[in-house]
Amino acid sequence: MIPKSRLEAFTDGVLAIVITIMVLEIKVPHGGDWSAIVPLAGKFISYVLSFLYVGIYWNNHHHTLHAARSVDAPVMWANLHLLFWLSLLPFTTGWLGENHFEQNPMILYGINLLLAAFAYYLFTLALASHHGRDSELAKALGRDWKGKLSIAAYVVGVGLSLVQPWLGFACFAGVALLWLIPDRRMRAVLESPDAIHRFEKAE
Repeated sequence: MIPKSRLEAFTDGVLAIVITIMVLEIKVPHGGDWSAIVPLAGKFISYVLSFLYVGIYWNNHHHTLHAARSVDAPVMWANLHLLFWLSLLPFTTGWLGENHFEQNPMILYGINLLLAAFAYYLFTLALASHHGRDSELAKALGRDWKGKLSIAAYVVGVGLSLVQPWLGFACFAGVALLWLIPDRRMRAVLESPDAIHRFEKAE
């Protein structure tokens, strides 16, 4: 078994760099009046949503690994796969904001979110497999309906972007809001592993 501390530290560092690159895409305007920042509105809105997504991934990644005992090679590769798609967020976010939420940038942004969500799902499967299907962590992850629902919602969002980009954006924002709701199962395994059985009976 491999200690999880290095994976946590590496992931934290990469996500911090991702956020830094995204904010650097918002260039300081020339001019001191309020009208000078109006053209930056699109970049700022796309940055806020992407910042929220990175924060959600960081938060869930932290709590999931906190409940884990260790990691193995498949988990480490799954984590790198996740970081690959998240590291592309500065590019897709910048293209989206620079072009004022046009169709093609919105589609690519949605595909980026979709692939990141799928990568996180694979990451949780790798962790559950490493700890065993009967482990407390695997039970806490459960059927992961939020993860599966998110993947489906991203597919819908990409489809809606073909009709009207702002519909796709609304869908992507809705998924982010969904993940702001605390995960009861993971909180249960962190606070009291026995509480998981109560959630299983309630489903």
